[in-house]
Amino acid sequence: MAKKSQKKSIILGISCYFHDASAALIIDGEVVAAAAEERFTRKKHDNSFPVNAIEFCLNFAGIAANEITVVSFYEKPMIKFERVLHQYIQTFPANKQTFFESFPQWFTHKLRIRETLAEKFDYSGPVSFVEHHLSHAASAFYTSPFTDAAVVCIDGVGEWTTTCYGTAKNTTIDITHEQRFPHSLGLFYSAMTAYLGFKVNNDEYKVMGLAAYGDPAPYKSKIDTLLQVESDGSFKLNPKYFVFNDQNRMYTDELITLLGPTRKPESKISRKHENIAASVQEKLEETIFSILNHVQKETGKKYLVYAGGVALNSVLNGKILDRTSFTQWFIPPEPGDAGGAIGAALYTHYNHMPYSKKLSRKTKKEVSIPSTYLGPGYSWYDIQQAYQQNGYSDRLKLTYFPDTEKLLTKIVGLMTKDAVIGWFQGRMEWGPRALGNRSNLAHTTHEKMRDIINLKVKKREPFRPVAPVILAEQTATYFESDPDLSLSCDYMLSVYPFHKKVQKKVPAVVHVDGTGRLQTVRREGNPLYYRLIEKYFKKTGIPLILNTSFNVRGEPIVCTPDDAFRCFESTEIDYLVIDNFFVEKITSTTKKKTNKTKSKKK
Repeated sequence: MAKKSQKKSIILGISCYFHDASAALIIDGEVVAAAAEERFTRKKHDNSFPVNAIEFCLNFAGIAANEITVVSFYEKPMIKFERVLHQYIQTFPANKQTFFESFPQWFTHKLRIRETLAEKFDYSGPVSFVEHHLSHAASAFYTSPFTDAAVVCIDGVGEWTTTCYGTAKNTTIDITHEQRFPHSLGLFYSAMTAYLGFKVNNDEYKVMGLAAYGDPAPYKSKIDTLLQVESDGSFKLNPKYFVFNDQNRMYTDELITLLGPTRKPESKISRKHENIAASVQEKLEETIFSILNHVQKETGKKYLVYAGGVALNSVLNGKILDRTSFTQWFIPPEPGDAGGAIGAALYTHYNHMPYSKKLSRKTKKEVSIPSTYLGPGYSWYDIQQAYQQNGYSDRLKLTYFPDTEKLLTKIVGLMTKDAVIGWFQGRMEWGPRALGNRSNLAHTTHEKMRDIINLKVKKREPFRPVAPVILAEQTATYFESDPDLSLSCDYMLSVYPFHKKVQKKVPAVVHVDGTGRLQTVRREGNPLYYRLIEKYFKKTGIPLILNTSFNVRGEPIVCTPDDAFRCFESTEIDYLVIDNFFVEKITSTTKKKTNKTKSKKK
């Protein structure tokens, strides 16, 4: 008698309701699909229940919801509700408007995960609720190349925790220390983001970029009064200056008295703002390196895995090995709340769930680093259908190149002539960075290219840097770093100094302080992207190009072919390459060329 085939373990991870909503699917321990809800709804940082992301995951795997072994949620809503209720009570009635606006949401959906799954997907199976920071820790450790490491997670706030650390070995994660709300480095940085006239939970990276223009010294003593750092790695915010009930402000009038008037959104950025940003960034780094050094000393671990929203601070990340005793570190491609979907699912995979016989506790970590390309991909038929059905044929010319090498040669030639290329290939990237499948590409040899990208393509502030992407084996010739420093360099999560001798070669991607947010590309990781840069290297002698996300300010990175066509039309991107299709805008010149071609054929 033939043996029955063993049923697969299928775990759906979900993150939603507070920051970036997402879903991820784990089948027999392998991450097969993951995406943020914003990419489908086109609403940046969409935090709603990720219906579209879940549907994508299920459709990709060809399964129905009733085939899922267990759904794993990235935090424990009841504990979070306790903290939020306590927070409101502490400051009531000053916060009564926010209270009455937000409190009903807990009873309509935030505490009703099971009911929503039943309503949206007819799912009635088990649901696992994993603590927020444990989800962060799992997202970093289980996707890392390490089997034994120190674990650090730093963000705004989960249930109560804002910072935690511990160790991880084989399949066990042991969180031993935590810092609790309201003392939070993530909230400190967000409050200062608001003070500087930027949007909370959206523009923190602008403060990081602006910091490079400033001098921290003039405001150091004042910023020091906001945050006290202890020798044991702990820290305390001065409650005199912060209030966390209003997400749009987060600071008190005392902060204005200390630092002066706030900057109004979209107003001119002054030297004062640059200096405050520099001092805030310096204070964050000082505090986190104090934490990391204490963790390394206490745990004795050589390797570090690090997650949480603050782990997106790429300037800080590039200094980890210089400022600590760790010999290697790893940050997952999505260390923020969206990454909690993968973390929660992997934690459930590795830890026995008593209510599910299909899962048992694992004792050996499967060292398998998932691809960063976990989102939707589209066939040539999908592309042609989007082109024909949405009316682009009157405005865009689509040409198919059966020979990929000829297409790559053509693109390199156009890039050397100052063209900006919209590059849409394969499956969408997982995480907030465009890593070569939904990117805008350009050459790096003229400083004006950065201004073209910022003003004409991205439509954003001129101080914003753009990223260099380099062939991994060439990294040491351009950057003061080891090309095998960390796999996280493939995810564009760290900033390193350029060698001074090469800065004039690639001025478009050199930030004002001589650094660049590095992305390394390996042939095995993204063969097509690698070959494009390799061809550019052979033609120009420069092994790196400019890469920035394929979107405009205020919108998520493009997901579908239709998103790509629309973004291409609405910007001054010169050409679009989508799969093997070469797309150009129809102008009077294009029409003349087309008519001449038709006449010759006749």
